[in-house]
Amino acid sequence: MNGRDPIDARLLDEFQRDMPLVERPFAAMAGTLGIPETEVIERLARLKQEGAVARVGATVRPNTAGASTLAAMKVPDARIDEVAALVNAEPGVNHSYLREDEWNLWFVATAPDSAALEVSLKRLDARTGLRLLDLRLVRAFNIDLGFRLSGARHAMPPDSGVRPIDLSDEDRALLAGLSHGLPLVPRPFAALGLTEAEALSRIATLLHSRVITRLGVIVRHRPLGWTANAMVVWDLPDDRIPAAGAALSALPGVTLCYQRLTVPGVWPYALYSMIHGRSRPEALAVLDQARALPELAGATAKPLFSTRCFKQTGALIRAAA
Repeated sequence: MNGRDPIDARLLDEFQRDMPLVERPFAAMAGTLGIPETEVIERLARLKQEGAVARVGATVRPNTAGASTLAAMKVPDARIDEVAALVNAEPGVNHSYLREDEWNLWFVATAPDSAALEVSLKRLDARTGLRLLDLRLVRAFNIDLGFRLSGARHAMPPDSGVRPIDLSDEDRALLAGLSHGLPLVPRPFAALGLTEAEALSRIATLLHSRVITRLGVIVRHRPLGWTANAMVVWDLPDDRIPAAGAALSALPGVTLCYQRLTVPGVWPYALYSMIHGRSRPEALAVLDQARALPELAGATAKPLFSTRCFKQTGALIRAAA
């Protein structure tokens, strides 16, 4: 983050996870940074307005409080803006990107449950008239994405799975609020529909169960200079995926790693890894290191660099009232 205000840089580096779970979290952050609470709130509001911050809130583990999938379409160049607008108008689509591939429009579709997700995908299929690849998650190796934006690259923490938990309607409402984003006020946890003490206690439980994968400042990487971002898909036999996924997710520079369903005869790639880079050579250098891993020997890798970001919001956990 060369040239960025040093306090802004610390806000974006040190608080992407483990946001203080206290009544006045921004005051606790201010104490760490050595500035007033009001300044923390003002800085986060400005960073959000500038597009560097998506929200201060939570990321929710896929398919715990709702249903989700990664989808792709093969869109003719002349229809990209039209089809992207149709996709992004679907309430449950929370991420969508144009990528360098024949299957060029990629998006994450979310919904309160599997039935609602199916309806959403069928609606998009009908509205666009294009085939849609529905690539459901099979296994997560790393789904955190909260990496430091300055200094040396480090391996991301491996995914440790979810602990059994029964989610109540109140939990789902809480998760929906955290996915939308906390208000930037001194006592944000008091605005989640529960008493402040109840909200803090339940969030702690959801973090412990790993339904909430991260609580903190959710950044947008492209406005912060991370513009060379590639989703690398790998074709290798199923019996090699567990070892390959574990090795990939432990490689510094790989920011996400998971297994998804394939589409026989159309899309053979089951293992996915995300590389975020500040330049294409930087991202390709990480890919070269990944290709050299013994666990990936002989595997076919296809890098799909993103060229446009159309949408980036939180997941749809509850249907609109």
